[in-house]
Amino acid sequence: MIRAIAMALLLQISVVAAAGPQPEFGGQCAEGLAAGRHVMTDCSLTWTDKDGKVYCFHDAASKTAFLKDPQQNLERARAFIAASMVQSTEEAMQNFDSNDAETVVKAHVAAQTKANGGVFALTDPLDGSALKLAFDGIDFTRTIDGYGFFPDVKFHDSKDAQKNYLVDFWVAPANGQLQIVETRIYQAPKQQDGKWTAVTRQPIPWWWIPASEHPGHMAQKRSWEVMSVVEQNALAQAAKNGGVFKLKDDKTGKDLNLEFVDTHQPIRQLDDGHFFACTDFRTAGSKGEIYDIDFWLSEKDGKMSVDQVRVHKVPELKGGQWIQVPRYSWKDLGESKVVP
Repeated sequence: MIRAIAMALLLQISVVAAAGPQPEFGGQCAEGLAAGRHVMTDCSLTWTDKDGKVYCFHDAASKTAFLKDPQQNLERARAFIAASMVQSTEEAMQNFDSNDAETVVKAHVAAQTKANGGVFALTDPLDGSALKLAFDGIDFTRTIDGYGFFPDVKFHDSKDAQKNYLVDFWVAPANGQLQIVETRIYQAPKQQDGKWTAVTRQPIPWWWIPASEHPGHMAQKRSWEVMSVVEQNALAQAAKNGGVFKLKDDKTGKDLNLEFVDTHQPIRQLDDGHFFACTDFRTAGSKGEIYDIDFWLSEKDGKMSVDQVRVHKVPELKGGQWIQVPRYSWKDLGESKVVP
C-alpha cells in the first residue's frame, strides 16, 4: 500500500512539474497531509509562503485550519510524506551516495550565496532573526536508509567569525535526482564567559519523522522512537488546544500555554524502566521565554506512551535576558543510562 501511494505521488509530482510552476506535495492538500491523508486537489485554492512555495488545499475550511499553525502543519505534512515514501526512497537511494548529497548541498549554498550578495541567508526559527552566514565546509554526512542523506554543514556569522553554526540539510531522491527537503540549525552560538560557544540546539533536524511507525534501517532506532513519541504527543496535545501545548505547573499551579521547540540529547532510561527526555517549549507568543519540560515514557507490548510531564527549568528575566533556572537535575532521579 505504501509503495503504491509513493509511486502515485511521484507520478503526480512529475506531471505537475512538467506543466509549469510546481505546487508543493504534487498538488495534494497540505492540510490533508498534515492530518495523515492523501487528498488530491486541482490547486484552485492555494497559499504562498514567504519563500514563494505554493501549497494547495481541497477547500476553504482546509486552508483555514492549516493556516492556524502553518509551521507545525508543514512539519506534520512532510513527516507523513516521508513515512509514505520510505520504501521507494530506500530503493532510490541505491543510485546515490553521501558524496552526491554533499555536491548538491555545496551547489545550493554557492547559488544562494551568490544570489544574496555573498552571504547564505537563513531564518532562525527560534526567534525569527535573519541570519547572514559564510560557508566553511561540510563536517560530515549521515545516511539513513528510507529517508535520505543529512550533510552537517559548517558556517559562521558573516560579521563575526567567532560565531559558528552547524546547519543540517536533509537531501533525498525524487524523480531520479537528489533534492534538498529541509534545512535546520543543529548548533548555534551562545555567549558563555565572554566567549562564543557552539551549543547543540537539537540533535537531528529530521527527528519529527515518525520513526516509530516507519523506522527504515536506523542504527539509533530506540532513541528515535522516544523522540518521535514525545514530538507526536506534543503536536497531538497542541492540536486539541488551538495550537498550544497546555501544561499545569506542578509547583505553582499555573496553567502554561506553550509552543514546542526541540528535544535534547541524550535520551536516558531510568532504573525503573522509564525513558526520560528533556525538551524545550517556548511560551506562546514569546521569543526567548523558554521552558525546559521533561517527559517520562514507558513501553508496553512494543508501543511507547507518555506517562508524566513536568517542568524542569523555568525562564526568569535577569539583566534583560531570559535564563533557565532549574528546579531539579536529572541526576536527582536516580541511576540512568544513555539510550543509543
